[in-house]
Amino acid sequence: MITDKTDKINKIIMKKIDNILIMGFHLVNFIFIIFYLYPGSIFGYFLYNNLSIQPQLTRDFFISSNHFYVFIILSTIGILAYHNTKKINFLIKYLFLSSIFLEFFHIIIPNRGFQWSDLFGNIFGVIIVIIIYKIKDKYA
Repeated sequence: MITDKTDKINKIIMKKIDNILIMGFHLVNFIFIIFYLYPGSIFGYFLYNNLSIQPQLTRDFFISSNHFYVFIILSTIGILAYHNTKKINFLIKYLFLSSIFLEFFHIIIPNRGFQWSDLFGNIFGVIIVIIIYKIKDKYA
């Protein structure tokens, strides 16, 4: 009897956490899209009072570290939010395609520029999270 109540409470709590994660993913995704499509650097404006300066978190190597970190965060939140749903495969396709299309939009957005290192940073950020998810899913 107590176990049944505990199981029901746990299911309710997990459902609420899943709903919060899904809403959080959509909010973070929306914010990232605004930052990606805005003609200038919003962070540069707040930190340096200059829209043309982009803050750099760490040094770039072959890929853009900033873009890599952003898509690691977005992909991780998305995978956590949708890992127990039938929409996970759609999410993986969405993350991969958005990592490409958002960078290509920089070709047409004023004060933004397309860079291959940014594109590869986006893609590698998504791929790393997907690989970790697939390995965890296979062996867990």
